[in-house]
Parts: sequence; C-alpha cells; structure tokens
Amino acid sequence: MIQRRKVIIGTLGVAAAATAAGCTSRDKKGTDWVEPVANIEPPVAPVKLNVTPVSGTKDVSPVTPITVAVEEGTLQSVTVTVGKTKVEGALQADGTWKSTEDLDYGKTYKVVATAADAKGVTSDHTSSFATVNPKNLAKITFQANAMASLKSGQTYGAGQPVIVAFSRAVNKAAAEKAIEITTSPSVEGKFYWKNDRTVHWRPAKYWAAGTRIKVKVNAFGVKLGKTVYGAKNASTNFEIGRQLIAISDNRTHMTKVYVNGKLVRSMKCSLGKGGGTTGANGERISYWTTGGPHVVLGRLRTHTMTSASYGVSDPKDPNYYVSEDIEYCTRISYSGEYLHAAPWNGSLGRANLSHGCINLSTSDAKWVYENFLIGDIVDVRNSPRDLTIDNGLGDWTVPFDKYGR
Repeated sequence: MIQRRKVIIGTLGVAAAATAAGCTSRDKKGTDWVEPVANIEPPVAPVKLNVTPVSGTKDVSPVTPITVAVEEGTLQSVTVTVGKTKVEGALQADGTWKSTEDLDYGKTYKVVATAADAKGVTSDHTSSFATVNPKNLAKITFQANAMASLKSGQTYGAGQPVIVAFSRAVNKAAAEKAIEITTSPSVEGKFYWKNDRTVHWRPAKYWAAGTRIKVKVNAFGVKLGKTVYGAKNASTNFEIGRQLIAISDNRTHMTKVYVNGKLVRSMKCSLGKGGGTTGANGERISYWTTGGPHVVLGRLRTHTMTSASYGVSDPKDPNYYVSEDIEYCTRISYSGEYLHAAPWNGSLGRANLSHGCINLSTSDAKWVYENFLIGDIVDVRNSPRDLTIDNGLGDWTVPFDKYGR
C-alpha cells in the first residue's frame, strides 16, 4: 500500500507553498516539511522635499513666493516663521504648499515642513533663507503737478498727464516696467522723464471726456537702481471730466472757452505787453505771455503778485510792482502766469498791457475760477515766446512723436 505524505504549509497559504515546493526537509519520522518563506516587502522610497527658495539663499526678493513640494510622499504641514511671526500660506490643488503674502526686506525666514512616506511614517525638513536688505528705498507718490498731489478718485481736465514721483533717483527702464497704466477707453501713451525721479505719461491727444485712468506701480521687491528698491506698491485712479479747452489769442485779445468742442464763453482779455528787463541776478525777464498749450495748475481766491517773485525787487525800477489781493487767480505756469481779475486794465479786448498774465474782467475771472479744473487746457496763440516743457505742464507743447521715449 502506498503511504501519503503529510505537507504542512504553515502561514503562507497554498499559493506560497506552491512556489516553495522544492524547498523541503524531513523529520525523524520521514515526514516532509516545507520551509516557511519570509513575507519580504519592497523597501519604502524615502520622502524628498523641494523647498523654494533653497536653504541658505541670500538676497531673496520679498515678493518671491515660498513653495514646498514633496516627492514619494504626502505633505502634512508647513510652518514658515520670521521671529515670532507666522507667514500665511495654503495647500494648492497639486498638493504643494505656497505662501499667500509678501515677505519683508532684510529678514531671515525659517521653513519647517512635515511629510509622510508611503507607510505613513512622518519626517521633518527644516530650511532657512534671507531676503534682500536694500541700502535705499524709494517711496512713490502721484502728482497733479509740482505744486499739488493727485487725489485718487477725483476729476481732472483733459490735459492732465499721469505723474509718478519717486523719492530717490531710479533706473528709468526698471521704473517704467513697474508702472502699469490702464485707460478706458484704451489709448496709446508715452513716458517723459522730467528728471531721474519724476516721470510723466500722456496720450497722443488730449483725453476724451469721461476717460477713466488707473495707475499701478508694482515696485515692492523690485530693484529700481544700483542700491534702490521700491518701498511699497502704490496705486491711484482719476477721471477726466468734460473736455474744456480755452484758446487765448495774443492778437485778437480774446479768450474763448470750448467745452466738448462747443463754444460756451468768449472773454475780452489783455496778455503780456512784450519786451522785458534784467533781473537782480542778471537774468533776462520777458513780459510776453508764453505761447502754446498750458495746463491749469491750481486756483487761488486772492493772491498777492509782485515783480520780486521773478527778480525785479528794486522799488525804483519802473518795472517793480506789488499788487495785493488780486482776485480769482487761476494758475497756468510755474513762472507765475495766471488768468485773473484786472479791473484796473481798461484795455481788455484791445491791447496787451500785463506783465505776462492773462487779464480778465472780474466777472470773467470769477467764472474761470469757478468752472476750470486742474488739468484743463489754456492754449495761448500767436505769442513770440514759447512755453517750455518744464514751465508748468508743458507736455502738450511737444509733438507726440518727439515726446519722451
């Protein structure tokens, strides 16, 4: 009779026994035993964390986002601190973590990330980096002109350029790249640098009535010069009101005001008498009203005018004068040209007798004072003396193809 062998499989199961059938041993009674085979699992791949900026990096821009990504595992948590302050961040759809706020200049940041491998075993990763510490910071302001700031949300005239002022000298190309100007309706524009701190921007033609202008300067974290970075981002917005253009004619002695292309008022006037004199410092002083498109810079209910303001300070000089409390003064140049009330001038509409201002009747000057906005255009025609681009806002005296860069 044939004797059956007893096969003990142990804990591996039938399938495992089948694979180990050739590995047997025999006990003293002659029973064959299958050697148990160990259940060896493949090794777990180590977790790899990628942190940006890389640990030890210096001079990192504060607008560079911190990112933490994991390979061969799952990101559990991320904590970023600078001193006792925590930096906010969030997990992204792809499983990475990203900071959600800007950093600060000249700080050291610590990143602690925890990740789990395929078996759920966690491990920590710590790194640190430092942000750039600028020698100089440039602050940003917006100007209506050199004598008035531009007020966000306000209404200005059709000649008002965008003016961005930096508190320090900057690299012009870098600064222009940081400036974002959006207009509705959209128009083409160009930059003109008054100096290495102040830049203007204007369209090819006067703004259309109702145009909305938004300005953003994304300067924070941006290198604007050799040792200069932007202190903060800045933004503003303004709107163009009705398009008002006044034309003051040196020959006809009339000033005509057009609103949205329609003549709304004609005013007799008297412009600069011409000729000139020599100032106390030897400079040549002209009494012609400067010609070309001027931009309204501001208004004063009353103002004292004196020849001493432009260099004629000797009371014995026949050109010396002090006129106190002149009414309804609307300024159009840095050199001191105004439209203003001149009730003493009996030659309005007939002759030019002023020292360079545009003399008007009291009623007309009052109307101008009450109706003109900063940024409105006063175009002086037929004068032998030209307005220069830096005497007030002479931006419109330059053809667009030659304006700025």
